[in-house]
Amino acid sequence: MRTDWELMVSGKALTSEKNTRKKLFITEKIALKDLPAYVDNGWEKSADYKNPKIVSVIKEKSINEQFANTVWLLFANMGFYELNKGKEFSIAYDFNDYSRTEHIDVMAVDDETILIATCHATSSKAERSFSKEIKDLISKIDGIRKVALKQYPGRKIKFIWATHNYISNRHDLALLNDAGIAYFSESIIEYYSELTKHLGSCSRYQLLGNLFANQEIKNMENRVPAILGKMGGYTYYSFSIEPEKLLKIGYVLHRSEVNQNMMPSYQRIIKKKRLQEVRSFINEGGYFPNSIIINIHTNGKGLSFDQSSNKVDGTLSKIGILHIPKRYRSAYIIDGQHRLYGYSDSVYSTTNTIPVVAFVDLERSEQIKLFMDINENQKAVPKSLRVTLNADMLWDSSDLSEQRQALRSKIAQMLGEEPTSPLNSRIVIGENESTPDRSITVEAIQSALKKCRFFNNYGKKNILQREGTFDCSNNQETCDLFYPFIEKCLLFIRESCLPEWERGDRDSGMLTMNRGIQAVIRVIDDIVNMLVEKGMVFPKSQELDDMFGIIQYYIKPLTDYINNLNTDQRKDLRGYFGGGADTRFWRAYQKAVADARPDFKPEGLDEFWQNETKVFNEETKTMLYEIESKIKDIIFVRLKDYYGDGWLIKGLPKTVYSRAKSEADEAVYDHISNNGDEMSIPIWNYVTLAECKSIVLNGKNWSLFFEDTFVRPEEVYLAGGKDPKTDWILRLNTMVNKLTNESYSVSGKDYSYVKGIYEWLMNILVF
Repeated sequence: MRTDWELMVSGKALTSEKNTRKKLFITEKIALKDLPAYVDNGWEKSADYKNPKIVSVIKEKSINEQFANTVWLLFANMGFYELNKGKEFSIAYDFNDYSRTEHIDVMAVDDETILIATCHATSSKAERSFSKEIKDLISKIDGIRKVALKQYPGRKIKFIWATHNYISNRHDLALLNDAGIAYFSESIIEYYSELTKHLGSCSRYQLLGNLFANQEIKNMENRVPAILGKMGGYTYYSFSIEPEKLLKIGYVLHRSEVNQNMMPSYQRIIKKKRLQEVRSFINEGGYFPNSIIINIHTNGKGLSFDQSSNKVDGTLSKIGILHIPKRYRSAYIIDGQHRLYGYSDSVYSTTNTIPVVAFVDLERSEQIKLFMDINENQKAVPKSLRVTLNADMLWDSSDLSEQRQALRSKIAQMLGEEPTSPLNSRIVIGENESTPDRSITVEAIQSALKKCRFFNNYGKKNILQREGTFDCSNNQETCDLFYPFIEKCLLFIRESCLPEWERGDRDSGMLTMNRGIQAVIRVIDDIVNMLVEKGMVFPKSQELDDMFGIIQYYIKPLTDYINNLNTDQRKDLRGYFGGGADTRFWRAYQKAVADARPDFKPEGLDEFWQNETKVFNEETKTMLYEIESKIKDIIFVRLKDYYGDGWLIKGLPKTVYSRAKSEADEAVYDHISNNGDEMSIPIWNYVTLAECKSIVLNGKNWSLFFEDTFVRPEEVYLAGGKDPKTDWILRLNTMVNKLTNESYSVSGKDYSYVKGIYEWLMNILVF
């Protein structure tokens, strides 16, 4: 049976192949006469030689080859010691016809496992079904497995389907899952590549723990001397073990799209700098006397513990031999990840032992609680990580509001993690880094969902206050119903607005950033609410495709609006800051739908845009100017009439007088310096509207001159005395300041308020 085993390389040949695969370009030395043919095939001339008949040509590797090399290098860097060379490696799969072979992109081998990867890549995001290719591979798997195991006996084999820039569909994923083929997106490969930078070859155990979870690790001694004890109602074992053994069975994956099915996954990602420091400390003979905390998964079967015949009276502890699992991914590292992984690639990984406290089958919530308790006084758990913790800790809470909080967090995570989601890798999960493409936070998604009516709203004592349009009164059932719906809506928007979707948070992008995606989710909610109230859709009983056909009609104008946004519109929306920025995006997207679908009339939309169009600005400015002038005229006349020429000093608070005088003197100085001629500027000109309140309330001014003048008729009986009765002056001053901002728009409510004061004051006689 023909297989290219001679193309499997190790040692120096493997190192040489690594150097070749790292290069993005191929170079060749060719005869000058062949140059035109090479150029026609995409090559470029790169150098001449002394021999005029010879030239060097260069060509960038295809995107598919580059991606296959990325996967190959990942496995090589993880410590697989034998991999395929070049691009032409094939394995025979048909024992009846030895000439029938399957091309293999990547094959990686270590002492216990074989990984076989098929790679597909494209230069930009694209949807494509690989159903035919997957079925073809499935038909050949048994034959390939038999041939590989004949060459490398006693190993476990895993087939991997790896893609770059292809958007997965559920049918393809189901085919892969049913066949036991692991699916690797670019996000998963990126994750493991980063992990390898931090952990070195020990990252291989994390990968194998994922691929071969709960499968046996052969030839591993699993017996350790241990002490059995009780703590907090839980049984635990205390023992010392060689780091290498714990590295094989242990795992600690930070929260990312790689490990959403490996809950709980709450720890911070292992930091390279910290790991290097720990490793150097260990290699210099250092050690850590405190125990690593782990949880061993046995699926309720417990651990075998051979109790010693030697006993100590008066103690609850027991000594004996503990049989730890010989299984990948069977021990979760709750605390001590840097201490453990510091031994990776260390000379002491097999010659030292480290202390361990092992719990058995702890509940998810208890593991998280233990982690949080241990880290309470250490580095704060990041906010984005706390959000993902809530999905675990509160999922089954007795408080139904907390359950819905967990549900919202879970939906946000799924949108960022599910391979079929259009927001896959676009949401910052756990401790993933933010980028222009990955710029949406789980907090933003959760906040948007909280403002929607998709889920039940509960008050105190779990009293239902509002029924959710998709809520089935059970978190999992609600999640199963709602998630496919929101994913389908977002897929439609992505397909309709692909260039905008790909902008992310760069180039004034308006969709895949926090405010954009929040607005989209809330508008979808508005549409659903309207259609439910009209009896046109029934989310809890209607088929998704039937319901979406109606909803799509109302989403379409939003996609048209987004596709036609001009530079000024983008600047206006993205340039708006503060608490109202999210609302402005949402209302703008609502209006886009309402303009095209007249039956779509969200509550408050017309009022919002009336307030936002600045129709009241100029008139309000004029009224405020005249109000200020009238107030100052009344104060001036009353104080001067009573105090005479010393009215400024006798009638104004010292702080107001001093500040205004300072500004007036500064203005006089500047004028004389610039113009040379003498002049005077009244101090009174520099008294502000806000300071008028201080003057009105200063000393006896209130009772002598202003109590009967500056109290609005509707506030005569306002409790609290003179201070709250004159707060209207400060409110007007605030509006004066806001109107200095060109983007500010006076609301209809504020306009009516100013107009009422204006009409009242203009009827007051100055004298």
